[in-house]
Amino acid sequence: MSLIPKKIMIADDDPGIVDAVEMLLEFEGYSVTTTVDGSTVLDMKEELPDLLLLDIWMSGEDGRDICRQLKATPVTKNIPVIMISASRDIEQSAIDAGADDFLAKPFEMNDLLAKIEKLTR
Repeated sequence: MSLIPKKIMIADDDPGIVDAVEMLLEFEGYSVTTTVDGSTVLDMKEELPDLLLLDIWMSGEDGRDICRQLKATPVTKNIPVIMISASRDIEQSAIDAGADDFLAKPFEMNDLLAKIEKLTR
């Protein structure tokens, strides 16, 4: 088992969510980067995260489009993506866009940790 912490990127334009999740994940031993801008996610070339937490609605961008682009790009297509949204009824469209998992807000931190654990092992 490697001692290098898994890198998680949080892409969400809700600072409250970002802060809470970032604190929790760092406490759990993950290395966390955050962005409020969906296009930043598409610019990733190096330092790719081991998992991406992607909000579906970000200012002016649809996380599903971002997810589709990531999954269509050789460098990023294997990064697991958990999409998060306040709307439960778009889970299927998130999965259709290539998301590996889905969480509806508000979510239990334990559910989030279990999903991250499952996708990064």
